[in-house]
Amino acid sequence: MTSHIPHIVAFFFTIIIISLMQTEQILQLWNSMHFTSLQILCVSFLAIYALTVFLMKRPRTVYLVDFALFKPPQSMRVSFAGFMEHARLVLPTQPKSVHFQMRILERSGLGETTCLPPAIHYIPPTPNMALAREEAELVIFSCMDSLFQKTGIQPKDVDILILNCSLFSPTPSLSAMVVNKYKMRSNIKSYNLSGMGCSAGLISLDLAKDLLQQHPRSNAVVISTEILTPNCYMGKERAMLLPNCLFRMGGAAILLSNRRSDSSRAKYRLSHVVRTHRGADDKSYRCVSQEEDSEGNVGIMLNIDLMRIAGEALKSNITTLAPLVLPASEQLRFVISLIRRRLFNPKLKPYIPDFKKAFDHFCIPACGRAVMDELQKSLDITAEQVEASRMALHRFGNTSSSSLWYELSYIENKGRMKKGDRVWQIAFGSGFKCNSAIWKCNRTIKKPSDGAWADCIDRYPVYIPEVLKL
Repeated sequence: MTSHIPHIVAFFFTIIIISLMQTEQILQLWNSMHFTSLQILCVSFLAIYALTVFLMKRPRTVYLVDFALFKPPQSMRVSFAGFMEHARLVLPTQPKSVHFQMRILERSGLGETTCLPPAIHYIPPTPNMALAREEAELVIFSCMDSLFQKTGIQPKDVDILILNCSLFSPTPSLSAMVVNKYKMRSNIKSYNLSGMGCSAGLISLDLAKDLLQQHPRSNAVVISTEILTPNCYMGKERAMLLPNCLFRMGGAAILLSNRRSDSSRAKYRLSHVVRTHRGADDKSYRCVSQEEDSEGNVGIMLNIDLMRIAGEALKSNITTLAPLVLPASEQLRFVISLIRRRLFNPKLKPYIPDFKKAFDHFCIPACGRAVMDELQKSLDITAEQVEASRMALHRFGNTSSSSLWYELSYIENKGRMKKGDRVWQIAFGSGFKCNSAIWKCNRTIKKPSDGAWADCIDRYPVYIPEVLKL
């Protein structure tokens, strides 16, 4: 859109000049030009051609029609007591590893209603391919069935399918599994993304946006999930044990469209997707460290290198995002701070713009309490603005790339989403990646009567202690 601004300005400037001229002056100007019929025909053709090219090349609006979430059955719930009993039975000769997981769980921010797949409930866990497939079918097909029911779209109407699952990437692919299950068209554009961590959801969204720019009158279904069955760890490495404590079942299916006919029923309109990447060496991926005091108490904290790299990725993302969304006053302060740091004193503390002036709602990564605390502090946002993320973590756990959609659904279920509201979704992931998506609410959204939050939304928000003694 930016590339067309000079042409648009010139067009409106010409219109203004013509509107200020009197009718007689316009006629005199026309008669003085002495155009022949051939010249008039050529000029008309060029004008129509230029208008057609402009209309075809301009960015197509991408709408979020609706989305659906996976709600795990109660039979897969894992309580704190059940989790710890299971850990003791699975690791009977490793009391330190069991104690470490207990300390992580106490500080995690998770509640008693999160769920794990059946394979991890077995003693010992059975992380085989068949059970991983069963989990994938349960999560993905549940989301898709709900999405088809909510939107009224038929499987054969889907033009583009994008599925992201970071750690489970079988052959045939999960996207092929979906195409075969619902007997989608043979010419559907199907993509299967893996290996990009919790940021993959917004990477899939960006891919869908680019494809919808190239294919007019099309729609796209994006599926974000993480399959836990093959990733259950039973060793001694502390960093590898951490996902056992935080990650839980979850998934989301999102219907996007560039059709004008969907604009009236769509919930949101996509404004921007910003992707940034920061390199890191292998040592930076040690996500936790452990310290023991003189009394034998164990303290767990995030690795400083990881937090530093995450902070750098966030700063890069903010630098790109700021000119697109901030009011002029905040942009000026941000630019002045940037110039001072680069030209005069690199050690000056960077100015963090007041994003509360640009956004009404925030969906930050529900990946763990420490990261959420740090993000809230860095972005200077209120407890209410980070409430959706904390409650999604408490109710569903860290559901990886689908966490942002549980958070967005929480805001909707609380009746807080009004027409014109702007939402900022932020995702971190391996690489180290920091991605953002900006949405504008298309219509005031009524409180849903069903869905993942329907049976518990009235109980939230709940108080979450800093340390829950088990």
